[in-house]
Amino acid sequence: MIESKIANGKSSLILWMVGILSLASLLCSCSGQGPKYKQYFAQGQVLYEKNCSNCHQKNGTGLGLLYPPLASSDYLEKNFNLSLCLMKYGIKGELTVNGKNFNKPMPGVPSLTELELAEIATYLGNAWGRQMGIVEITQVNAALTQCGMK
Repeated sequence: MIESKIANGKSSLILWMVGILSLASLLCSCSGQGPKYKQYFAQGQVLYEKNCSNCHQKNGTGLGLLYPPLASSDYLEKNFNLSLCLMKYGIKGELTVNGKNFNKPMPGVPSLTELELAEIATYLGNAWGRQMGIVEITQVNAALTQCGMK
């Protein structure tokens, strides 16, 4: 009887994990991508929702002229590596996104690790129709070094 409950618990956990990966596959262009990519994307979505979506919204559309969009952002696409620095260290001053000026300070999240930044970046680079692939920790490390914060 106990073995049966344990087996049922394990199969429930496996079904739950398969469901999470299936959801990640639906939200991104994961076909042909490996398990590491799928893990980064799924974890990146969780981290994005926890740290970024309050301002940039869950669907990445931003909030009026207060917070810029990320879903369709020319700034993010042209300055992807710099955006990694902004996530960790924030920014004060004006940014122009899609021809609109935004001048509200963005606090960074200095507690984010390079792995967490890579996961968020993988999510941002592949959500909402983008297909950038996985962002590796080495790319995050190089970006943080390039912006002079490491």
